[in-house]
Amino acid sequence: MTEPAEPAETTQPAETIKYRKNGLTRGVTDELAESMTQGWADTERTALEPVPQAAHTARRRAELSAAFPGDLLVVPSGNPKVRANDTDYPFRPSSDYAYLTGDQSQDGVLVLTPTGDAGHEAVLYLRDRSRVDNGEFWLDGHGELWDGRRNSLTESERLFGLPCRDVRTVRADLRAATGPARVLRRHDAGVEEALADRAVAERDEEFEVFLSGLRLVKDAFEIEELRFACAATARGFEDVVRVLGTDTETAERLIEGTFFVRARVEGNDVGYSTIAAAGPHATTLHWVRNSGHARPGDLLLLDAGVETNHLYTADVTRTLPVSGRFTELQRKVYDAVYAAQEAGIAAVRPGGQFRDFHHAAQRELAEHLTSWGLFGDLSADKVYELGLHRRFTLAGTGHMLGIDVHDCAHSRTEEHVDGPLVAGMVLTVEPGIYFQENDLTVPEEYRGIGVRIEDDILVTEDGNENLSAGLPRRSDEVEAWLARLRG
Repeated sequence: MTEPAEPAETTQPAETIKYRKNGLTRGVTDELAESMTQGWADTERTALEPVPQAAHTARRRAELSAAFPGDLLVVPSGNPKVRANDTDYPFRPSSDYAYLTGDQSQDGVLVLTPTGDAGHEAVLYLRDRSRVDNGEFWLDGHGELWDGRRNSLTESERLFGLPCRDVRTVRADLRAATGPARVLRRHDAGVEEALADRAVAERDEEFEVFLSGLRLVKDAFEIEELRFACAATARGFEDVVRVLGTDTETAERLIEGTFFVRARVEGNDVGYSTIAAAGPHATTLHWVRNSGHARPGDLLLLDAGVETNHLYTADVTRTLPVSGRFTELQRKVYDAVYAAQEAGIAAVRPGGQFRDFHHAAQRELAEHLTSWGLFGDLSADKVYELGLHRRFTLAGTGHMLGIDVHDCAHSRTEEHVDGPLVAGMVLTVEPGIYFQENDLTVPEEYRGIGVRIEDDILVTEDGNENLSAGLPRRSDEVEAWLARLRG
């Protein structure tokens, strides 16, 4: 990784330019500095079309404006986070910012200023092109010759359908504004500081809750993004099957990396840390260390999702027999989880309660676990009433899905987990059974078996649609799919 040159005292870079303390070069000559200001072609783009979601983002901002008349509303994109010294983690904007603007720039800030009537004027503050006249574009570590070309403010206005201003003025503009303000916290400390005398934590929490709830029902653009995410994820699972050894062990990190290639080729990234859990690791719900190996005879629990270039993610799990066929006991556990998922998916319909799919799936699991004699003489009804089945099922059966893998997490409880399902909502249905390797309450042959099946379900006007149905679920179909892909 190379480093920018240290400027000579004779150059006059902008104050924002920062340089490494121990750079190899000791400044630049006046002649080089002068040379670097000349001979660059104009690259301004004038034939840009708005981003695909521009019409939707305008409607979303209008809904936000109507909910908070008279308040200054501020939604930051966020700042880069340091990984080590002067290297950052890959940047991803705050989900609310991307949802309201379509932009993914770091340091961006959306500001809605009340207009005096019931509306707001929306302005997007962004980093402008780095300057040539003062050397910023090549001397600054974040200049365009280092980090790549940025959109000009004029280009951004065409793309996002919003007036755009230089983000270097945003703090001063926020300090100069008057009246009550609300800010989305935990993304930009500088923006919060500029509003410290007017933004109140309780009001900001209300703001965050509303923004989260705004995403509960997906629009047409979002649904198509999730369809694509699921289709790309299915192709990623196929890639994994093709590298999964039938008679040799396969590193979990090879499995993780294979899926990651698909995510980066077809989308922006993985939507969350891939779980590539083989053998007993499958009993750890969020096994992301991926430090083990999938061996013949094991089950591989693969929980992974492609995040699209517009940041919508799939969230799919399949549990696969590494050898190609389930053992009798593995099939028994798998088929119980499949039956529970079928019951859960059947409960997803408009007008039903959000929790219905969870109760349906968990009740089915309790029936199976009880029938295997794991609770002595207790009936399935009593086991379910006492929640004893949860020793082996552990988690809830699903969650909202969208631009976040656990979408709408801060929305109002009465609209979310205690509310009704509405057409346009998308949720996961993901029951599982997890027999821990050291659980002495179950027969030894069960220990270390973990099975989860997860799909992404769209609530439709008359029922539901499984967006991830491209991947087989039934045990015999899984085996046939594995055989076909392996030739």
